[in-house]
Amino acid sequence: MNDHHHFKFTPSVWIVPALLLVAMWTVFFVERSFNVDLTSHGILPRTVTGLQGVIFSPFLHANFNHIANNSIPLFILTVALIYFYRNISLKVLVYGILLSGIITWVIGRSSFHVGASSLIYVLVSFIFFKGLMTQYYRLMALSLTVVMIYGGLIWYVFPEVDQQVSWEGHLAGLISGFVFAVYFKTPDYVKATQYPWEQPDFNPEEDMFMKHFDENGNFVNTAEPEMVEEEVPASPINYVYVFKETTDEDKETP
Repeated sequence: MNDHHHFKFTPSVWIVPALLLVAMWTVFFVERSFNVDLTSHGILPRTVTGLQGVIFSPFLHANFNHIANNSIPLFILTVALIYFYRNISLKVLVYGILLSGIITWVIGRSSFHVGASSLIYVLVSFIFFKGLMTQYYRLMALSLTVVMIYGGLIWYVFPEVDQQVSWEGHLAGLISGFVFAVYFKTPDYVKATQYPWEQPDFNPEEDMFMKHFDENGNFVNTAEPEMVEEEVPASPINYVYVFKETTDEDKETP
């Protein structure tokens, strides 16, 4: 499918990511303004009350640096998701929050896990692996660029890197994104053909340009076709006689 006709920029491409950020920052400012600590509503693994964090944890952050570091990559990746995968973007976002949250609840340490980084890893993983599967390498490049710019995100899926970071949530997001990339079907993006030799039914033996090269790729002059003059038979001349009756006026002499 030609991406020129498939991809379309609409207001939803930036409105949805903006609404996510507004929700995150609103919760953050409410906590700071009213001196409220909502960390207890995060994911607390293997507890019934901790299940509420599956939904609430992406909107809760420990401090300003935490939410600031998550905001930019989340916005960029959500824009890319909606622009390139509009039909399934809502499913990836909603199911990504739920699945990554549940995996974190199962494998996480016994502490509260908060932050949108799990969702970021869902998007990074989905965009990268889906780009690999569909051979749409622009998305792979975008995903890797985000990974490299924002602190080498891939390393934070290992427990030895930083014990203060929820590597379990990052790993859960990475797994969830890969699962979605395999499960959700999307078109294979094929580059639009611009030249005759890009067509699947192209036959080089019948192409006039390719006939100027031998089997070793050397340029050769092809013989010019002989001009054959055809004799054009003379067209017969037909004479048509029209007989007109003589009237009295014709008999009058001037």
